[in-house]
Amino acid sequence: MQTSEQRAELEHIFVTHRTRLCHAAMKILGNRERADDVVHDAYLKIIETDAALEVRRPMAYAFQVVRNLAIDRHRRNAFESGVFACEEEGEHVAAPTATPEVIAISRQDLELLAQAMAQLPERTRRAFEMYRIGGETQREIAAQLGVSTTLVNFMIRDALTHCRAALYGE
Repeated sequence: MQTSEQRAELEHIFVTHRTRLCHAAMKILGNRERADDVVHDAYLKIIETDAALEVRRPMAYAFQVVRNLAIDRHRRNAFESGVFACEEEGEHVAAPTATPEVIAISRQDLELLAQAMAQLPERTRRAFEMYRIGGETQREIAAQLGVSTTLVNFMIRDALTHCRAALYGE
């Protein structure tokens, strides 16, 4: 188990080297706010862990956790950007008149999506809606639902996977 000395040392590293940790995450993510979120998530992950591990090189360990989480966040953002378009991308595009066939298909897709969302556990559905519709951060959602940010991440991933499967039969 992490001793209180190890935990204190890791906390000290996150406080004194926060700028360097954020810079390491920003190299991967290219966004200061996301990098800051990753460093915060890494801190929570390390501090909340009661794993039976002895950290021999706490500084290297902290940087590796930040790096791994940044890579995970980058991959997730790349995946989600392939599924969800940025709102601003469609602002200046003329809306073509939809054909009756396109309207019918869109309505069917919406119905499938509504059914898929209704099948999700309440907490998972709520987390997904707060994140995708409400624009809240995973940290804010975790605080509101009283769960860890890691669990929020998994709930959002599960909801997204479930909705994609409903729409595309994956």
